[in-house]
Parts: sequence; C-alpha cells; structure tokens
Amino acid sequence: MDQNKVIKVILIVDDDQRNIFALRLTLKAKGYQVLSSTSASEAIEILETNKGVALILMDMMMPEIDGYEAIQLIRNSSLLGKIPVIAVTAQAMSGDREKCLEAGAQSYVSKPIDVDKLIGEIERLI
Repeated sequence: MDQNKVIKVILIVDDDQRNIFALRLTLKAKGYQVLSSTSASEAIEILETNKGVALILMDMMMPEIDGYEAIQLIRNSSLLGKIPVIAVTAQAMSGDREKCLEAGAQSYVSKPIDVDKLIGEIERLI
C-alpha cells in the first residue's frame, strides 16, 4: 500500500457477528480500517466519537432499530448526514433496492455479498 495513501475507515453495522467477521476480513485485506457495531444505536455512538468514518455498511434487517430507520437517523444529523451508506440486505425482492435508496442509502448490495461488486461500490463512493 502507498505510504501516502490515507487509510479509509468503514463502519459495519450488522446484528450477525459472522457477517461482521467475514466483511472485516475482506475489507482489511483491501487496506481499509474497520469498525463494527451490532446495533443501530451503538453505530450512532461510534459515528459520533469517530469522526473519520468514510462509509457505512448497514444491514437493513436488525432488531430494535432497523437499517431503514438507522439511515434516516444518520441523515437527519448535521454531523453525520454526509457519510455514504451502502445498504446490505438479504432481501432481493423487486422494490427493495428502491426502498433502501429512498431511506437515504447511496447504494445497495444483497446477501450473499458479491465481494467484487461491494468493493467497486465502496471505491465509487469514497
């Protein structure tokens, strides 16, 4: 990795630790620094204390506060509202992509995740 290149920080928000583990390994191998959270409320706390987060990977199907509501909370924050969000969901039905984008996500990937597509979207957004 180029020593002058700034390491980008990505926050993974997913209630399933296995998904976090797999994504963390993939993203670290690509040179990203990774933070993670298993809930939307914890993710917002992390975002408020870690100003360097460049992008959020948000699982849309979580208990308590789902990804749709979490994205709206982030978008409504003057400090956090500009951070790009990629919605990650097992839902691949017609209209799901549009629903994620309407909630405020900049992009959408479905599970199981196509790593090349995900990395392409991350690079496009940051």
